[in-house]
Amino acid sequence: MEVVLKGRGYKISDHVREVADHKLGKLYRIEPRSVRVEVEIISEKNPRLDGTKRLEGALEIPRHTFRAHAEDPHIENALDSLVDRLERQLRDHHGKQRTSLKHGGSRLKSSMAQEDVPEEP
Repeated sequence: MEVVLKGRGYKISDHVREVADHKLGKLYRIEPRSVRVEVEIISEKNPRLDGTKRLEGALEIPRHTFRAHAEDPHIENALDSLVDRLERQLRDHHGKQRTSLKHGGSRLKSSMAQEDVPEEP
């Protein structure tokens, strides 16, 4: 899985890169087909925000992209929140796939069961 970190108004340090790789690795364990995770760290010079960092993330798997955002003064906490939101979306997606497979499988079984039953004259 490719991890891309971008900084807008913020310089990405080696420590932030290591922490991001570690925390985003959890998403790869949940979805091994994931191709790329892109995280943008935005630090705006607004006194009302008081040093709050905004993280915007996108997780790409084949035929689908999940997006989330998080805000916190500490990047580690914002990264935790971002990973939790992406993880929830992944789990919901897996649940939808599983239920559609179950429904499709039961339809096939029920139609075959009706064909096997001999008709009474």
